[in-house]
Amino acid sequence: MDGYRTRTMNEIAKDEVSAALPAEAEMRAAVERRDAAFDNRFVYGVVTTGVYCLPSCASRAARPENRRYFATPAAAVAAGFRACRRCRPAAPGAEFEVLARVARSIEERVDERLTLAELGREAGLSPARLQKKFKAAFGLSPKAYQDGLRRGRFRGALRAGADVTGAIFDAGYGSTSRVYESAARHLGMSPGAYRAGGRGETIHYACRETALGPLLMAATRRGVCFVQFGDDRASLLGRLRDEFPEATLAASAGEPGPELDAWIEALDAYLAAAAPRPELPLDLRGTAFQLAVWRCLLGVREGEVLSYGELAERLGRPQAARAVAAACAANRVGVLVPCHRVLRAGGELGGYRWGIARKRALLDLERRRQGAS
Repeated sequence: MDGYRTRTMNEIAKDEVSAALPAEAEMRAAVERRDAAFDNRFVYGVVTTGVYCLPSCASRAARPENRRYFATPAAAVAAGFRACRRCRPAAPGAEFEVLARVARSIEERVDERLTLAELGREAGLSPARLQKKFKAAFGLSPKAYQDGLRRGRFRGALRAGADVTGAIFDAGYGSTSRVYESAARHLGMSPGAYRAGGRGETIHYACRETALGPLLMAATRRGVCFVQFGDDRASLLGRLRDEFPEATLAASAGEPGPELDAWIEALDAYLAAAAPRPELPLDLRGTAFQLAVWRCLLGVREGEVLSYGELAERLGRPQAARAVAAACAANRVGVLVPCHRVLRAGGELGGYRWGIARKRALLDLERRRQGAS
């Protein structure tokens, strides 16, 4: 399978369903013991064969590093895998496969000017119907998907050391102006700084042991860009370095950087039920859809919970519940962007990037606060 295609289609699949997957260690163990109890919870693809299987498949299990896990067969198909003929996992409908082919066609021609009419002819759909069906399946329009691929190619070229102008045109942009106009929104820094892995940028951070375990907060001059729980300070700093490998990371000590010492102490006090949730400036970076979800989450009141479907309704995208779930899972700013307030349909806790126990603790904290008010 083509590496570039696999990566980008896996991103689509992850955007749809990642929050619904069991823990990876749990899935690995289920595949090793061929546990049929997990057959309705996930499927796994094998990158060396291009096939996806049920956990109970009797075929010889692929090496763990060659597996990719998906919550649904549709997500596996979106990533370019085909159904195993031995275990015969349920395949998605023919319409979804058509849409997946359209997505792959956009990938293969990411640097071309594509119209809805042209893509509609390929799919056998009218432009309006293709737009509607594609957005329902993947949570974004064909144009937004192509734009995302271009940004991904642009970022990759910058990371690899390409000059900015060359990266812009290689990614399919017709001019430099559009890239620079949207750079702060999509990269969080200038293209030149992003190419250098954040070189020239200073990101201040602070780490505290909180009621919910070690927590690291980091901020640019625009606001908080990173709030994550972890096992220890070293692993949290590692995550921050992965995001900005060439940036200058500085422990917060007040001016001239953001007032992180006060900010993280305010958040720590909130987690200990000793103060209200702090309202801090945020530097959010993501796709247009992710930003829409995160901004909508900022309007969910403390003590209120809703399902992924209800959040999709608030966005005016009622068929994009799975994409909403993935945007919640991609949130880098825990607690301040309250993705813990979103549950699965039926009231189940669902996934949480920093563990179900922390999600439950945050919800319990908010219920107690509401009950005391």
